[in-house]
Parts: sequence; C-alpha cells; structure tokens
Amino acid sequence: MSELQGRVLKNYNGYYYVSTEECIYTCKVKGRMKQNRFSLVTGDIVTFEVGTGNEGMIKNVLPRRNFLLRPTIANLDLLVVTFACVTPDFSFLLADKLLALAAIARIPAIIVLNKCDLADENTLKNICEVYRQIGYEVYCISATERQGIAALKARLEGSICAFGGPSGAGKSSTINAIDPGVQLQTGAVSEKIGRGKHTTRFAQLLPFDKGYIADTPGFGNLMLEELDDKMLVNGFREFAAYEESCRFSPCTHTHEPVCGVKQAVQEGNISESRYQSYLDILKEIKTFQEREGKKL
Repeated sequence: MSELQGRVLKNYNGYYYVSTEECIYTCKVKGRMKQNRFSLVTGDIVTFEVGTGNEGMIKNVLPRRNFLLRPTIANLDLLVVTFACVTPDFSFLLADKLLALAAIARIPAIIVLNKCDLADENTLKNICEVYRQIGYEVYCISATERQGIAALKARLEGSICAFGGPSGAGKSSTINAIDPGVQLQTGAVSEKIGRGKHTTRFAQLLPFDKGYIADTPGFGNLMLEELDDKMLVNGFREFAAYEESCRFSPCTHTHEPVCGVKQAVQEGNISESRYQSYLDILKEIKTFQEREGKKL
C-alpha cells in the first residue's frame, strides 16, 4: 500500500475526491481521523493511502495557507466576488461581507460585475468607483454576451480561485463562459422573489488553465456570527489609513467623539456605502452575541 499527497476537489456523500498529477482518487476518511474532531474541506491538501484501483483512505490534512468559512474552501489564491448589476440588484452589504471575510482570511479578492450590458451606466460607474478607489480590481462582464470574458480569463490563469456570490449573480454562467468545457448547471432568477435558484449544491474545484476554478453555492444572505468587532475592522482595508486620528485605541468607529474613520466618511474619503455596511455588519454581530449570551 502506497502513500500519496493530493488536493481535495470536492466532498460529496461522505466521499472525498482527491486529485494528484496522475489521476483522481475516491477517498474516505481513515478511522483514526474519525476518532478525533477534524475539519476537511474542498481545497485541502491531504495524504492518503492507496491500495488497488483508484480508491484510498485519507490519513492527514496538511496545514492550510488560508481558510474561508463562507464559502467553505481552503488554500485559495483568489476569491472572485461575483455579483449581478441587475436581476438581482447589486447589494453593497453582501459584497462588503464577502470582501471582509476574504480580507480577514488574508485571501486576495477581485470583484466581477455580471450583466453589465443590462445595467444603468451611472449605477455601474458608482459601484466601480467605490471599490476601485480602495484598490480592488473590478471586472465588468456579460457572461451571456461574452463581454469582458477574455480579460477575466487571463486574470485567473494559473491560480486556484473560487467564485463566491449570491444566487442568480451568474457564477456558473461566468465559469461556463470562461471555459465552455465545464458546463456547470445554471438557473434563472425568480421573478417573484428577485433571487436566483441554487444550482450549485457544494463547492468543487475544476482544473482550469494550469490552476483550479471553483463554483460555490449561492445565498440570499450571509451571516458573520463567527466575527467580533475587532476582527471586522480588519475586513475594511480603507479604515487603516485614518485610525491614527482616533482618540481611543481600539476604536469601534461608532460612538466615539473623536474618530478618524468617521471624519474620513464625512469628508468623502471613505464611501458612505462601505461605512454603512460596516455598521450593519457590526449590529448583526452584536445582536447575535447578545442572543447567545441570553441562552447561556
């Protein structure tokens, strides 16, 4: 029996599909690992034993470079935060939640705005300006019309990346446009509720241009209960330049009388939408903590 090392491409019904340079193995978790609490997700690098055929038993999970809880995936080079400009409408709050999670996990992120051919020009310009002025790359595309696909494909070449965003944003359609051979299932947006159907059920890595590309399940909302106020500040990169002007350290940038971040918002150096997202997320976190505290 030989021991190999590979990357978990997906986890489905208790089986882990692990890729090496030679082939893909269908693996289960070795009994010794089951006796202890373990975390094993798409993107993990594992060692596993192989007998005959393409079946194996996972022995160990190697240390991760990074880990993203939502969508749940490990060892990424890049998170592709994907939103539609319309149908469903762009949500600054949801976009900022994903960007915050990536920043806290120290995973580089870019923004893809799909259905740009259907968007109002001023709306699209406003979204782009908010994020480009704080250093994010923004790609405006139309997956159905193949606008902007070549530039996005070139940006992703050779990287291990995951697409994350709400249902109906066009994650699967964008991946299909980048690589027609993938043929991921796509779904229409519900006219009644204005949200997309969940066509991707689990995260999976697919070979792509010397790297991997992953589609992930969509969502209607994104809760960040695992964060606290100190972690959240690290999710908003533009705050750091103004925190030296805060009278108190640490500063929550909410009620404090002298706050460099609040002053920057008033002067237009930090966008109001980003600051409002910070306040909304902070409120969600505190509400969750208070609710949990009452249960204890």
